[in-house]
Amino acid sequence: MRRAVIGAGAKQDARKRAFRIGASPGSARARNRLDCTQRGLGKESPDIREEDMDMDIAGLRVLVTAGAGGIGLEIARAFAQEGAKVHVCDVDDEALDALQASDPQISASRTDVTDRKAVAALFDEAIDRLGGLDVLVNNAGIAGPTGRVEEINPEDWDRCLEVCLTSQFNCARLAVPHLRRSENASIINLSSAAGKLGFPLRSPYGAAKWGVIGFTKALAIELGEDGIRVNAVLPGLVAGDRIRRVLEGKAQARGMSYAEVEDQALAGVSLKTMVTARQIADQILFVCSPRGRAISGQSLSVCGDTRLLV
Repeated sequence: MRRAVIGAGAKQDARKRAFRIGASPGSARARNRLDCTQRGLGKESPDIREEDMDMDIAGLRVLVTAGAGGIGLEIARAFAQEGAKVHVCDVDDEALDALQASDPQISASRTDVTDRKAVAALFDEAIDRLGGLDVLVNNAGIAGPTGRVEEINPEDWDRCLEVCLTSQFNCARLAVPHLRRSENASIINLSSAAGKLGFPLRSPYGAAKWGVIGFTKALAIELGEDGIRVNAVLPGLVAGDRIRRVLEGKAQARGMSYAEVEDQALAGVSLKTMVTARQIADQILFVCSPRGRAISGQSLSVCGDTRLLV
């Protein structure tokens, strides 16, 4: 894992550029742009230096669900960059083909993790490729429908819980026998800030993500005597296509502009910025490394201190 240290000169330059693109200082949108601008400085600014942080996870055997794109891909790449052996699954054929071309060291399967027979086949292939298992990252999820509870199609409710919650059970139950043989075993269940806060117009997603917290706590107690750590990671507003689609849906449902809904969303975040997929991956790497041996049963927020979801 690399830690970037931003010098004062770089921060000032980033601040000037962020405000030149049309946002007033101190506004939610300006701070978000500033954050993104600062992250882009790493390759060219003399005020940025990178420090190596050895996570001691070379050779770790990792399975990431929904790992061919988005947060899952960032997690898979972060582990691979540290020398871990990584296998992913996904249902997106195009993303899987792109992964094979860009990251040939990461093996992959096409798997729908809501299909228990397919999950069994996934574990057979992953264990064969990896030679065992040390880490399961239950990352698969969908945004689910947006709307008032009386407007939600019951089939959409079922599908959201099936992907966001039941799929984690499908994978964890098959992972545990392999993890018991590991000397550094972890399960990471992706929840959300919606797993600890109310989330209006997103009741299926919120219910599923609250369920992930309960599932995680139960497993941590059950598996503690086996030395298997189980934690939930709770991202906040993650920059990318998914949150854009969610905010567009809310804007339409409320008769508001996208910019208004975005500002409302960031108003409930203390740091006034979205988080990145890499920040989530870094948290997961630490928890799954030997440095995280005492961390289990926790709901770990990576959210900029999100206090309210609207």
